[in-house]
Amino acid sequence: ILTILGNSAVLATAVKRSSLLKSPELLTVNLAVADIGMAISMYPLAIASAWNHAWLGGDASCIYYALMGFLFGVCSMMTLCAMAVIRFLVTNSSKSNSNKITKNTIRVLITFIWLYSLLWAILPLVGWGYYGPEPFGISCTIAWSKFHSSSNGFSFILSMFLLCTVLPALTIVACYLGIAWKVHKAYQEIQNIDRIPNAAKLEKKLTLMAVLISVGFLSSWTPYAAASFWSIFNSSDSLQPIVTLLPCLFAKSSTAYNPFIYYIFSKTFRREIKQLQCCCGWRVHFFSTDNSAENPVSTMWSG
Repeated sequence: ILTILGNSAVLATAVKRSSLLKSPELLTVNLAVADIGMAISMYPLAIASAWNHAWLGGDASCIYYALMGFLFGVCSMMTLCAMAVIRFLVTNSSKSNSNKITKNTIRVLITFIWLYSLLWAILPLVGWGYYGPEPFGISCTIAWSKFHSSSNGFSFILSMFLLCTVLPALTIVACYLGIAWKVHKAYQEIQNIDRIPNAAKLEKKLTLMAVLISVGFLSSWTPYAAASFWSIFNSSDSLQPIVTLLPCLFAKSSTAYNPFIYYIFSKTFRREIKQLQCCCGWRVHFFSTDNSAENPVSTMWSG
């Protein structure tokens, strides 16, 4: 519910501000699409299976669930990686060069992200890797336990781990470290904090918001990755069901909290949410002229 409502608010705000969106902001829209897609396509089936105390639908629904999870998971990871690279390029480029990142360029990048994610998701369907149930029996994913006895499966998980997890994560960390160093040097050159231009303060705020989104995503998936890799080299029976269930639930929570980060850091997003509430009849709120005259460059987007 939190994932659908929160990300729907993000998408509604994006539609309302579509004419004002900058090109990198499309990546945040894409992240919201991936999050809400995961919630709609996967979570109802998992919830129904939990109430049933067993997986529903047999092998076909298990493969569908695992494929959707892999597709949207890789898409989210690669979108975060692209966001970090774009932030790095914008921060370290002059204004004229940063404007060269057009909406068409971002659309091509988003298309590549979805095709790349789809490629990895269908590889287990064509014989490289496997999909199967989780050890606790009410969810499906990559069949980690088969990989310690299968060279085919092990080569798939090793390649997927490097190209869909390690390299994107290292890229994210390297980009944000580079941005932090750039911002640190810029602030050192300005001795009086009162003289720091508003654009620099906004840049720092947007970067911090993007860092929190990336750190939250990586942190929520780390316990699941650890439990999964344990099951590669050890029997799944060596882990209690609750030990495998909790990391899975924690990973799924990654789709819910991005809108909260936007809400905390962005006055613009808070204002748009209040306007949406008024339009939906939730409550009537009158806005001051200060809010309506807010600097238009202060956006909710981590782009």
